Amino acid sequence: MKTRSTIYFLAAIFFLSCGESKKELAKTSQVEEIVEQTRTEFAPDKRVALFDISAEEDRNGIILKGETNSEEAKNRLLSDLDSAGVNYKDSIQVLPSEALGEKLYGIIDVSVANLRGDSKHSSELVTQATLGTPVKIWKRTDEWYYIQTPDDYLSWVDHGGITTMNESNFNNWKTSEKIIFTKAYGSSYAKPDLDSNPVTDLVTGAVLELLEDSGDFYKVRYPDAREAYVFKNDAKNYGEWLQNLEPDGESLTRVSEKLMGLPYLWGGTSAKGVDCSGFTKTIYFMNGMVIPRDASQQVKEGTLVDDQSDFSKLEVGDLLFFGRPATDSTSEKVVHVGMWIGNNEFIHSSGDVHISSVDDKAENFDEFNKSRYLRTKRYLDQQSNGLKYLKKQDFYNGNAK
Repeated sequence: MKTRSTIYFLAAIFFLSCGESKKELAKTSQVEEIVEQTRTEFAPDKRVALFDISAEEDRNGIILKGETNSEEAKNRLLSDLDSAGVNYKDSIQVLPSEALGEKLYGIIDVSVANLRGDSKHSSELVTQATLGTPVKIWKRTDEWYYIQTPDDYLSWVDHGGITTMNESNFNNWKTSEKIIFTKAYGSSYAKPDLDSNPVTDLVTGAVLELLEDSGDFYKVRYPDAREAYVFKNDAKNYGEWLQNLEPDGESLTRVSEKLMGLPYLWGGTSAKGVDCSGFTKTIYFMNGMVIPRDASQQVKEGTLVDDQSDFSKLEVGDLLFFGRPATDSTSEKVVHVGMWIGNNEFIHSSGDVHISSVDDKAENFDEFNKSRYLRTKRYLDQQSNGLKYLKKQDFYNGNAK
């Protein structure tokens, strides 16, 4: 039979241990709150910034695990934890991964690379990248690379779609003379002859290293060193193309109408299929601008033109956004985008690329989208963080100013 003193002793131990557990839970909760605050500041959109950090507790205290591609974000997190008096073990990996060695850069070397949300072919297609797109590489598995495209989008590409490079080779590629494919769809050839065998297919926006002029053809080199010929009528010298660009409503409309009838493809951003924002992204790229990937990102850029369905304010090239407006209990949700082409019409990818009207008397009146119209934003000649002009910030040319 236990003595009264023994019972008091056990009770005291119990209450002390409960008190310590509550303190540890409170400390863990405080750490999680600091981690979330850091994530909100440095990686509010996980599509363009990686901050996958968790705090775990074991017998030795709190362990910080995970990875980020922002050393600044990690430093802020640790500094805030230090200021809060938290005792922790740092097991956070800052990318790029050491396993990559010096090959931290890549160039897409297939006509269209399908980029996925995870490192497997069955994963969701989140975006695409066309031939010649330069990317940052953050980490890899045996078969896949985790990359970031010029629009800052993060995704996975399989090893067959990319040529990896060290900084020296990447800079040599970047400063080389290039061509850009301007036809919606076509091929490169084994010989300077349209009847020769194709080397690969090509889509609008493809960029290749120029080796020499060869009569009616450009002799080109792929990132993986394959050589081919491209018909001059289908492409332009990249530097001359960029220098001569004068984007306006007419040029935007001209590019958009070249893609008429193209099928809708979730995650598509190329002439092999486009979703709504992939379509507007392609239009603007062929006019010298890199814009955000998704409609919910695109709506945050540019200058507001209208949010009252006053379509008289719109100019050709403006982007119209559609979706669910905010209510007292739900936030706004942007789910669709199209481009204004005048005459009360906009062009967009929905089922396929086609032209719709906001005029209820027109044969192509789009009652569904007009009913969910949210606002219109203007991109041409506007400045905002997500709008990148190739003449000023050229990812394909090392001589941009």
